[in-house]
Amino acid sequence: MLDVTHFTDPGCPWAYSASPAFAVLHWRYGAQLRWTHVLIGLTESAEQYARRGYTPTRSALGYAGYRRFGMPFQVTPKPRLSATSPACRAIVAARLQDPALELPALRALQLAQFTTTGVLEDPETIRAALRRVEGLDADAMVARLDDEDVRAAYEADRARTRTAEGSPTEFQGKAANSDGLVRYTAPSLVFTAEDGRSLEAGGFQPVEAYDVVVANLDPTLERRPPTGDPVEVLEALGFPLTTAEVAAAMCEHLGMPDLTAAEAGLIAATGKGRVVREPVGDGSLWSLA
Repeated sequence: MLDVTHFTDPGCPWAYSASPAFAVLHWRYGAQLRWTHVLIGLTESAEQYARRGYTPTRSALGYAGYRRFGMPFQVTPKPRLSATSPACRAIVAARLQDPALELPALRALQLAQFTTTGVLEDPETIRAALRRVEGLDADAMVARLDDEDVRAAYEADRARTRTAEGSPTEFQGKAANSDGLVRYTAPSLVFTAEDGRSLEAGGFQPVEAYDVVVANLDPTLERRPPTGDPVEVLEALGFPLTTAEVAAAMCEHLGMPDLTAAEAGLIAATGKGRVVREPVGDGSLWSLA
């Protein structure tokens, strides 16, 4: 068993674009990796982005550049800029209800941010996104955004994130200092073995970086080989996946994910009634029927 501390934020396109690599980790190692998600809280106010020169159009143009990593995006400029704090607190609220709901809530809010024109800090956008999560009361989560326990847990996450000074992540140039403290960027992963040894893969990394870390910390883990059946990936991971995520999990080590082949297999499985396709952004989200 390895513990994985995942520093992330639903408003970060780098974190969203790393989803195929994370799908590989979930596929290869499954429950042998025990994940803890730590919310960064990139911004408390949309004005913070405005002061840095961001506009909705600039953001949309930037999203187009992330398509090379395979995740679906919509590139229509949003009506206005958005802070990420409310969405982070919604994820924390889901965690406090049930830790198993945290990752689905994070993924739902990432999809809302990057594949819709919804404004991430808008309560209606958050509510609509969380309604995708089975077992989660979206109205209750939105109502709890400013509750004392949610705020306290969120601030604890923010403080934990801002401890990257002197870390390997800072050494590699993958930390940031946007509010006075050196913080981990999204997505940063810290892997910790049961004997306390720890290795970092800070910021956006190729999946091979994560694999090297895992191999050095615990080469006794079981490592699932790739599969030729995309439905097996959906079954193993247990949540809806994009084409790029499925293709990455199916890929041979050091190979190049074949999105065309993965999509063809998913379409065939949809035709057999095994899989359901949902259009998202300029791509697809696939789930078990």
